Amino acid sequence: MNLLTDDLRSKLLQNGELRRELARGGKAVADFYPVLKLFMPYGGMTWLLTEIYPDDPDIAFGLCDLGMGFPELGDVRISELESVRGPGGLQIERDLNFSAEKTLSAYAKHARTLRYIEA
Repeated sequence: MNLLTDDLRSKLLQNGELRRELARGGKAVADFYPVLKLFMPYGGMTWLLTEIYPDDPDIAFGLCDLGMGFPELGDVRISELESVRGPGGLQIERDLNFSAEKTLSAYAKHARTLRYIEA
């Protein structure tokens, strides 16, 4: 299953390229709005992704919650998410109704207080 449409992949890559340009210029890193939300239909696993790395477009950055009460910012490999199979063959899904209402750092701050991602 492909978790990313061409449009989503393009938006994530655009954010990744902007982050790289800002870092090269010594400027403050942008605090992007999440582009998409992924979740596992069983358990509490959730990912809010903001960008993919231009040099390795299989790696995305975002807020990751594996359902253990410790959501954190970090990298995740898209191909690994696409290969996960749970009970009955359930796969990670994209939330088709997700629309970011705040920046990733705001989601992260709220998630650390709640101990899970609320999006």
